[in-house]
Amino acid sequence: MRVRRGVVATSAGTLALVLVGGPMMPGPALAAAPSVVVRRGDTLSAIAASFGTTVARLVALNHIPNPDLILPGQVVVLAPSSSTRATGKGLVVRTVVHVVRTGETLTGLAKRYATSVAGIMAANRLTDANRILVGQRLRITVSSPAHAATAPAVANKTATHVVVVRAGETLTGIARRYGTSVAVLLKLNRLPRSGLIRVGQRLLVPTARSSNTTGWSTARFPGQIRSLMARRGAIRAMIVDEARRAGVPVALALAVGWQESGWRQHVVSSAGAVGVMQLLPATAAWVADTMLRAHVNIHGSRSNVRAGVTLLKHYLLRYRGDKRRALAAYYQGQVAVDRHGIFPVSESYIASILLLEEMLQP
Repeated sequence: MRVRRGVVATSAGTLALVLVGGPMMPGPALAAAPSVVVRRGDTLSAIAASFGTTVARLVALNHIPNPDLILPGQVVVLAPSSSTRATGKGLVVRTVVHVVRTGETLTGLAKRYATSVAGIMAANRLTDANRILVGQRLRITVSSPAHAATAPAVANKTATHVVVVRAGETLTGIARRYGTSVAVLLKLNRLPRSGLIRVGQRLLVPTARSSNTTGWSTARFPGQIRSLMARRGAIRAMIVDEARRAGVPVALALAVGWQESGWRQHVVSSAGAVGVMQLLPATAAWVADTMLRAHVNIHGSRSNVRAGVTLLKHYLLRYRGDKRRALAAYYQGQVAVDRHGIFPVSESYIASILLLEEMLQP
């Protein structure tokens, strides 16, 4: 069991998060063909098998950075859509179906898909912009540059450099670290679809990447908190680096770190949890033995962050991308979640982190 600790980000005003409960139906549901909307329990390999395609193709089509981590509500394109159309203005327009997840709002969805609340309401005949339900299917029109509708090109003029695979590294982690995708690395290095790599192997990695895909931003926070976050930039950079290395959503990892310690290593809770990610010694030993296969020093910021992000990844994978259960396990323990579900005392902790994650989105 773990006790509540950490720092909750607040502004001068009131930050409200409305959680709407409801079950998610199992099995992949067809979206605007040829796409599927991920449901709780789905895996990329199962979707590939169901629709006669491959994981590698889905990774390439959808720019998926971590094939082992897809989330309920995520739209996975199965093939270039026959419903896409060119506008004549250098844009391609297509319709996707988004399944609403806990904590989502029309405002957030409009930002995510670069559209408007009014557009989503009109397409779905909604009458109340403040009311959508978990599990509700929303048709959303997405516009993107014509060149972005195709799979990412590899054989271009972008410079590459060589990296040497280190112990414990995966192709997914390397792709995250260098801001590219598994599909690009597979093709660039003529690797097998399994993505297996070995220690000491030399891989070509694209050098030039756009700087607008950081995976996080502090722009939505009030000035005082934004300045505080900037002063703790060294710890923030560690969390970002380790999240990319592990294939964990950067904004989520940053949100957990801020909730737990305010991105500070010297914090020790009354229960004895230590550091940036607030790890108990027993938890750190478990992560070291079963996940990292290496010693964890919870009093060292880098080691603390790596272990905490690794633990978060473990929970995301264990609960098939269910962030609420993953966060509950981080707070109250895995055994407690497995046996009893989410404790009421964990709800405010989960809500705070999900709100922080939304505010940290780029």
